[in-house]
Amino acid sequence: MRAMVHTAARTPLQPAELPDPEPGDEQVLLRVRACGVCRTDLHIVDGELVRPKLPLVLGHQIVGEVVGGGSQFAPGDRVGVPWLGWTCGECRFCLAGQENLCDNARFTGYDLDGGYAELAVADERYCFSVPAGYADDQAAPLLCAGLIGFRALRLVGDAERVGLYGFGASAHIIAQVARFQGRKVFAFTSPGDLMTQDFALSLGADWAGDSLARPPELLDAALIFAPVGALVPAALKALDRGGVVVCAGIHMSDIPSFPYELLWEERQVRSVANLTRRDGEEFLEIAPRVPVRTEVHPYALENANAALDDLEHGRFRGAAVLTVAS
Repeated sequence: MRAMVHTAARTPLQPAELPDPEPGDEQVLLRVRACGVCRTDLHIVDGELVRPKLPLVLGHQIVGEVVGGGSQFAPGDRVGVPWLGWTCGECRFCLAGQENLCDNARFTGYDLDGGYAELAVADERYCFSVPAGYADDQAAPLLCAGLIGFRALRLVGDAERVGLYGFGASAHIIAQVARFQGRKVFAFTSPGDLMTQDFALSLGADWAGDSLARPPELLDAALIFAPVGALVPAALKALDRGGVVVCAGIHMSDIPSFPYELLWEERQVRSVANLTRRDGEEFLEIAPRVPVRTEVHPYALENANAALDDLEHGRFRGAAVLTVAS
């Protein structure tokens, strides 16, 4: 099978012909139709996440067709594969319903080969049925950008005024969900990025402006999707009393020191780690009801390096997706 392979940090992915994978117990073999390109993939390639298996097939937003293995899905079924690829079911976190914190978790496109390839295997217990009505490339970003954003949004409870810092793949999805839930959405972008601000407004944001600007109303919650630690004190400055800042990325630059007064009055700063299968089931049920519409930019499998470079330099809005099989 054709694949793009990560062999060492800070080097381009290499095209390769690999043996077709064989499904094991409780695994399905998938013909990959599309695979979203995530900023986490970029962190792996850049060496900011330091323990990937090598060599590695990246990609954890997989939409594929079942071609063999398993018992939960039939051949021809369309399934999605997320970041969470396996948990032990035995550690204290799994037993407490917090499988996203499993001591022994394995992650797709990091510990396990992912979807930058023509074929992939995945544990069927961690796969989701893909909602009807979404083309393959449109569905792919739902499987991480959507899921992580949804988990982050759930952690703010019934917050009415929600700020989204970094209006990329996750934020453009979650803005739609938040508006569907009746919340006010405030979009924060890189200074002067008027194109992205207009994009946010077109998706229903009540306001859009620079990341260091003060919004017209204090926020009840702020979700930070950009991997920029300096946004944490900026978000705290925009937060009302009792509000929460949620850092939604798997990697972030160092958070600079800030005065205690920004945190006082019961403000909180917390992170999101991974996802649970419940998150996936609930989000993929609500997405078609919104309905969430994803803006995607397709790249052929062999152009994965270009997709990563364009993501790093902000050359598109929405999400990049590798199209693998028609």
